[in-house]
Amino acid sequence: MNTPIFDFVRAYADADVSRFHMPGHKGRSFLGCEALDITEINGADVLYAPDGVIAESESNASELFGTAHTFYSAEGSSLCIKAMLGLVAERPLGGRKPLILAARNVHKAFVYAAALLDLRVAWLMPKAGEHLCRCTVEPSDVRNALESMTEAPDAVYLTSPDYLGNLCDIAGIASVCREKRIPLLVDNAHGAYLRFLSPSQHPISLGATACCDSAHKTLPVLTGGAYLHISKDADRGFLQAARARLALFASTSPSYLILQSLDLCNRYLASDYSSRLQACIQRIAQVKARLAAQGFFVEVTEPLKLVLRASRFGYTGEELAEHLRAYRIEVEFADPSYLVLMATPETRDEDFERLIKAFEALTPKAAKKDFDANICISAGEYVLSIREAILSPRETVAPRDAVGRICASPTVSCPPAVPIVISGERITEAAARAMQHYGAFFIDVVKE
Repeated sequence: MNTPIFDFVRAYADADVSRFHMPGHKGRSFLGCEALDITEINGADVLYAPDGVIAESESNASELFGTAHTFYSAEGSSLCIKAMLGLVAERPLGGRKPLILAARNVHKAFVYAAALLDLRVAWLMPKAGEHLCRCTVEPSDVRNALESMTEAPDAVYLTSPDYLGNLCDIAGIASVCREKRIPLLVDNAHGAYLRFLSPSQHPISLGATACCDSAHKTLPVLTGGAYLHISKDADRGFLQAARARLALFASTSPSYLILQSLDLCNRYLASDYSSRLQACIQRIAQVKARLAAQGFFVEVTEPLKLVLRASRFGYTGEELAEHLRAYRIEVEFADPSYLVLMATPETRDEDFERLIKAFEALTPKAAKKDFDANICISAGEYVLSIREAILSPRETVAPRDAVGRICASPTVSCPPAVPIVISGERITEAAARAMQHYGAFFIDVVKE
């Protein structure tokens, strides 16, 4: 597969052109990548009005992902989430505010998009005792919610996979949404690679109307590289408006380093990626089996994640993470209950061996009390709209002093960037306990 963006920039860097244009480094080496860092010069195309090398590269990506069109983002899935919600937020002058039915474990980018677009949200809540990152949603849950609502939502919105590697039944939920003629939007930030399993488990393949992928999370793409995918079955208006919705929220100076990495990734995916992915998944499965035999509680997850319920082995996730650092291993996420590690085909065999060695140096202890069952993620009373709350004057207080106050900006740790309380909700005692448990020691509240 050709790589038009990369080829253009490489040729430009090799041509010894006098750069009387941005950026200010003029191609001279400071970090080492400056020669390939350009702006939208003649021939480089324009990301939000492409008709050259970017258009050609996005066409290649669309073919790989089986979409009506795959749009590039140099600002991560955060930009794609805003654009995706913008596609269902159109309304006539004086029309009602759009309504989204969403699983509660949304990324904070969803909340910011709701503020910018002035959306209303009805929540699909997690089951009792579920972790902050998890919100189990079955097709029956979506059907029941839709049939009980007095007003049909403009879209259903899910996060799948979530930060702990849980996958929703996208095919089943998509079937319900098609029956009700409601678009299904999926935050698939952690699952770009799912397209290349056999059979594909990618949301677009399973019937989603649109989804975002953070290419940089699981593919060899620079941080910030992402995709907005539009299904071939989507309303034609989605395809026509997607570029404009991306441009609405995006910088006018997209990184050409990120665009080149997205472009090169097409060639990577079109080669032997599927077979290398399968080999990596088998290696991860072997590691999971070794750890399970040692006594670790290994969660059932999407294939590229290794998630341990650390508390069942007598440790906190943070304690395990600190132990692994002594072996020069850095993990993706750790909290009082869980340890999350992510691998890809670029993970070396010696990295897996180092990981096994580090875990073999641990001995099990008495299981720790797991606080998840006592921490309930629940919706508080809505006092203000999300937009009103986020744009209100605020002050920062400790969770214990926030009870009864109205949440302004969601205070979250990143990862996982999942809000405990949503902007505009009144903060309950249960929410304050959850904030303390998950390490959110301060929260912005609306100033009284």
